[in-house]
Amino acid sequence: MAVQSVRDSVSPGTNKGTQARDEVLPGFAVAAIREEGRWRCARLDAEALVDLDSAITELRSLRSTGAVIGLLAVDDCFFVLLRPVPGGVSLMLSDAVAALDYDVAADVLDLLRVELPPDDAGDDEPWPEGDMAIVADLGLPADELEVLAGEWELYPDEQLAAIGRRCGFADALAEVVGGR
Repeated sequence: MAVQSVRDSVSPGTNKGTQARDEVLPGFAVAAIREEGRWRCARLDAEALVDLDSAITELRSLRSTGAVIGLLAVDDCFFVLLRPVPGGVSLMLSDAVAALDYDVAADVLDLLRVELPPDDAGDDEPWPEGDMAIVADLGLPADELEVLAGEWELYPDEQLAAIGRRCGFADALAEVVGGR
């Protein structure tokens, strides 16, 4: 498995799978927070894209009386939803095959106690894993989230925008992500 840092990415003159230091890993990490019936979004530290523990810790530090959801869009390849719950965290990974190349995806599978997919799984359909009902109480039923995760023609940021529309935080998300 390749080890990424928040500074890892493809550099000129390297193979696509090779990563060089001091470049930013594409994507975004955002927290959607609902308080008193209103949503707001805040950018999470970029380290959340490569370190699941950092993402979880940062989400837990955002004390709120309402819902707190972490949204990670990683390298135009997959997304992760995180939601702190009493005694743990609820997780959803849009494509388990990403765990073959990304540590944060492998960490999600590890917490879910799901084995890594076989090395030849990359050509198959998307393989969503985790709590498909993670945002069901906010307006997006589990079966619809699973269908959305399987939409190959959508990039992760588009999938997360669709989740935001269904749950009611699309405008707040667009405001934070628009200035990437």
